[in-house]
Formats: sequence, C-alpha cells, structure tokens
Amino acid sequence: MLTRIDHIGIACHDLEATVEFYRETYGFTDVHFEVNEEQGVREAMLKINETGDGAAAYIQLITPIREDSTVAKWLAKNGEGVHHIAFGTDGDVQEEADGIAGKGVRVLYEQPRRGSMGSRITFLHPKDCHGVLTELVQKS
Repeated sequence: MLTRIDHIGIACHDLEATVEFYRETYGFTDVHFEVNEEQGVREAMLKINETGDGAAAYIQLITPIREDSTVAKWLAKNGEGVHHIAFGTDGDVQEEADGIAGKGVRVLYEQPRRGSMGSRITFLHPKDCHGVLTELVQKS
C-alpha cells in the first residue's frame, strides 16, 4: 500500500545553484547529496518535514552527470522543472509494482533498482499515469 508522498523530483542544470535557491528561499537546510551512477545523476535530497511514522518528505533536485542519462535527455527536451512524483510504501516495492502492473500500468524496471539514500525504487510509465512519471519508493 502506498502510504505517503516520498518526494517530488525536480530536474535542474546547476545543482548547487538550485540547492542554494531552495535554502535561501524556503529555508530547507537539511540536505543530503549523492551520485547515482546507474541513473547517471547527481542529486540533493532536501528534507521538508518528518511524518509521524519517522519517514520524511523531500524535494529531490537531480542533474545529469552523463549526456546519455534519461534526465539529460529530459532536460534537453523539457528544460528545468518537475520531473516526477514519488510515492512511498512501507511494504515491498516489487509487490506494489506487480499489483499496479496488474491494473494495466507499465512498470519501467523489471526489478527494483537502488534509489536515494539506499532505497529500492521503480518507475511507472507516464503515458499510463496521465502524463506523470511516477516513482515507487521503499525506504532502506
């Protein structure tokens, strides 16, 4: 069962400048940086709040580290902006994806991959989700 909005992913060209904008404008100071080589991105997870169950909601800023990454291609086509929405589950992300696939929604990864901060993730096809690239997240 999907239990929360885990994060909103925003694609950007200059990660440091965008992080600084979110720090100065909105006061988000709790920031975690990492590189995901498999997805070809460098990212910053800006914590917005903590929920009652110990989970947190984030803004994820992502910038490509390779021209062949999906985020680089997306930025070239669309420019900076909201890239995806991610829903969190307290269960198994593969089971969630299988259940959603059973309703006719295409899952982009056969098996979950490593996501931010050690999570397991998969994506749902935006054409099956009313134009929204949707990520499913299982925290580590």
